[in-house]
Amino acid sequence: MNRQPRQFRQIIATTDVHSAFDSAIPMLAYLHAARPDSLIVDCGDFFEGSGFYHLGKGRIEREVLTTLYDVLSPGNHGWPHYFEPQLHQMTVCANTTDDKGGPLFDRVRMQNIGGRRVAVTAVMGPQAFNAIPVDQRAGHRVTNPAQALREVMLEHHHRADAWMVLSHSGFEEDLKLAAACPFADVIFAGHCHSDTLGPVHVGDTLVVKGRELGVGYAAAEPVGSGWAARTGTFPDAPAAPRDLTALLAEISAIGQQLKSPLGAVAEPLRNTLVDRRQLLEEIADRLHTGLGADAVVLNETALRSVRLGTTLTLGDLLAIEPFGNQLVHAFLPEDHAQDHGNLLDLLTERLGPLVTAPAHLPPTVRTVLTTDYLADSYLGGRTHQAGLRLGQAVCRVLTSASPTKEASNDPHRT
Repeated sequence: MNRQPRQFRQIIATTDVHSAFDSAIPMLAYLHAARPDSLIVDCGDFFEGSGFYHLGKGRIEREVLTTLYDVLSPGNHGWPHYFEPQLHQMTVCANTTDDKGGPLFDRVRMQNIGGRRVAVTAVMGPQAFNAIPVDQRAGHRVTNPAQALREVMLEHHHRADAWMVLSHSGFEEDLKLAAACPFADVIFAGHCHSDTLGPVHVGDTLVVKGRELGVGYAAAEPVGSGWAARTGTFPDAPAAPRDLTALLAEISAIGQQLKSPLGAVAEPLRNTLVDRRQLLEEIADRLHTGLGADAVVLNETALRSVRLGTTLTLGDLLAIEPFGNQLVHAFLPEDHAQDHGNLLDLLTERLGPLVTAPAHLPPTVRTVLTTDYLADSYLGGRTHQAGLRLGQAVCRVLTSASPTKEASNDPHRT
């Protein structure tokens, strides 16, 4: 790496990379080349979402972040990693605290960009924070993002000429944040999983987001008395930087493992883009009838849409179901025992669209088959394991492989 003193002229932000390293060279090469004169930041969810995380246990992500990045905003995916010593030193967040109100991370980082004193801070939206598995956020709290930003600004306004905010809240939430915090010059958005990139002006504040999954970036630089923002796609790179040879070798080694075949894709699904809702509906129906569960409740965001070929690989499966969800039987919360509709509405608000089997839960239902994540975070706790992982159910629906073949290649089997 170039160890010459760095003089920043711009800030470059990625978001929601989600361990997408199957075509990592463009992103890594661009950030490596930009690093000498760019403050490189990430808006959260760099971890989890592919087989590279599942097999590498976060080693690749940690190496990329500590080698190429300067400042991080925590994301709900991979939350524990932001407390590792090296990454904790790089992470800022203004509105996450311990249960005594103490900040979990540094609240602001001061940088010189284009001759201006720039305060770089971050916030996490309450919805994103509440999506962290409950055991991972035990003893942690989230406060109002706008209020936290105003407090940090009042504490440090005399030190800063400009304010950059890394937000893991969602683009629409960041538009509201910009209106509530007009002192922010640029808000780099994350967590939204949408094609809305901006930049969008809210008064004098710019809200902008880079393309997710390691495809692109957002950037901002001082222009005149203000700031300009833009988005871009990482260009193809003719060769990998020599400094990253060992990192790319590790990515390649895991990539080879992910090519392992699990079985032939069922005929109607070959060479198609997985419709995750349709796939979940098929899984829910099979679980409802096959396991004799009173009802099944799954959230659509448990799966990802991936284009299939003729053979399902380990990489395909871990891209479709990247979170290793265990299926469990869970109690419905007592306060919703008589009003299942209200419970489902609440879950939809927090998690996104749901799939249930049957379509309408019978009023007599007291337990459901669901994922361990839903059971522990939003329902009344698990009663017992179902002896099956969601990934196994996905594999059985997508392939024509025999049960023995599936079990022997199950990526979640312990």
